[in-house]
Amino acid sequence: MTESPLRLVVLGLSLSSSWGNGHATTYRALLKAFAARGHTVTFLERDVPWYAAHRDLPDPDFCRLMLYADLSELRAHRGLIEAADAVIVGSYVPEGIAVGNRVLSWARGVRAFYDIDTPITLTGLEAGTCAYLGRAQIRDYDLYLSFTGGPTLERLERDYGAPAARALYCSVDPQAYPALDREPAYDLSYLGTYSPDRQPTLERLLIEPARRAPDLRFAVGGPQYPAGIEWPANVTRIDHLAPDAHPAFYASSRYTLNVTRADMIAAGWSPSVRLFEAASTGTPLISDRWDGLETILAPDREILCPDTPDAVLAILRDRPEAERRRIGTAAREAVLARHSAAHRAAELDAHLREAADRRRPGAPLLFREAPVEGVSA
Repeated sequence: MTESPLRLVVLGLSLSSSWGNGHATTYRALLKAFAARGHTVTFLERDVPWYAAHRDLPDPDFCRLMLYADLSELRAHRGLIEAADAVIVGSYVPEGIAVGNRVLSWARGVRAFYDIDTPITLTGLEAGTCAYLGRAQIRDYDLYLSFTGGPTLERLERDYGAPAARALYCSVDPQAYPALDREPAYDLSYLGTYSPDRQPTLERLLIEPARRAPDLRFAVGGPQYPAGIEWPANVTRIDHLAPDAHPAFYASSRYTLNVTRADMIAAGWSPSVRLFEAASTGTPLISDRWDGLETILAPDREILCPDTPDAVLAILRDRPEAERRRIGTAAREAVLARHSAAHRAAELDAHLREAADRRRPGAPLLFREAPVEGVSA
């Protein structure tokens, strides 16, 4: 028996702009594949100047994108939220606690939170500094979709009262990230927005190797790097690359680097969207280590995890070309077999229907919207 299509509303950080965030490409791959399953998707995005100035997908063809200026304007979408079969609120949404309050009060379908930053969220909740999710809200979302799997899921249910915590890793659209046959311009590259807690790893696994090997070529792409960083002369800096330029960037490198944020390493089981995207292009990956990595890609067979600058240089100088290509091909095959957007959309579909089955018809909402100054409910 064919299951009926769903009407899904997502309130996320950004779909329209990939500038300075990994959320946009995550949502694009997931929701495009979800819509391909026959579902209807609407994405509500807060209209903020830093994304308005860098929109690279202003009119997606797989869903309806609607911008709202503030909490008052969000109220105009109340009917849409009420009528949806499922509503998802994402991490890092501006004024996300207030947005979540409205969704929890208005929505009549499944109410889910999608955390693309779970370890950072939990650190913020413990410190009382999380601006986009209130600790008390977690028990009222029917479903907590987490970027992080492993023991964190049990922690969300046991310590925070989530009715159902489910892993929903990032993924990749293989059509958007194909394997390209390019003559390498760089021996090692890295693509990612600057983050203070990633910089020591970038220093250890790319910048220091570049200092020690002036004959090799390196590249770092991404915005917001401080002006005071001393880049070796053999490191090419690219401030920003739109998603459609990512495959060519990866293909221009013999190897590319995956760097994980400190909170993600501590939690484990937190593969970044960049890891899946780079692997999809067939470019061999060098990565830091974290618990659960082997459940995504097998170290030494599908991904390489050197710990020191010298170990990185040994890979760049001594690995036979045939072995380099084999590692890249193996990673691509593993990601396409388990971590494509189509796989992730099927998981989302199953999680939402499972959550709907758990809800008792006519059950009262646990949450009642708290008033926000200057905004009526």
